[in-house]
Amino acid sequence: MTVKLRLMRVGKKKQPTYRIVAADSRSPRDGRFIEIVGTYAPRSEPSQIEVKSDKALEWLSKGAQPTETVRKLLKISGVWGEFESQRPARPAPERTRPARTAKTPAKAAKKAAVS
Repeated sequence: MTVKLRLMRVGKKKQPTYRIVAADSRSPRDGRFIEIVGTYAPRSEPSQIEVKSDKALEWLSKGAQPTETVRKLLKISGVWGEFESQRPARPAPERTRPARTAKTPAKAAKKAAVS
């Protein structure tokens, strides 16, 4: 079961507010969820973002994948920065190029003549 942190729409018609929830990736947008992690009210000026950082960090550490919008909200609230600082730095993978070989004898002779 893959868990996603995503938005769940609530509120009246034409006046949306959203819950940030941890849910199974197969469940529908407004369907079953595991836990409420926060809320987002885009219509207020300025937009209100409330994230329970302990719950969000717990789910992120367990491997939950946030959607693009939720990731932006987590960055704004500062939770994403905390998560990034807690994660151990992974070394960049070494890039190695495979040895190039000539495919035909004519190309091999041409390559040897150039060298």
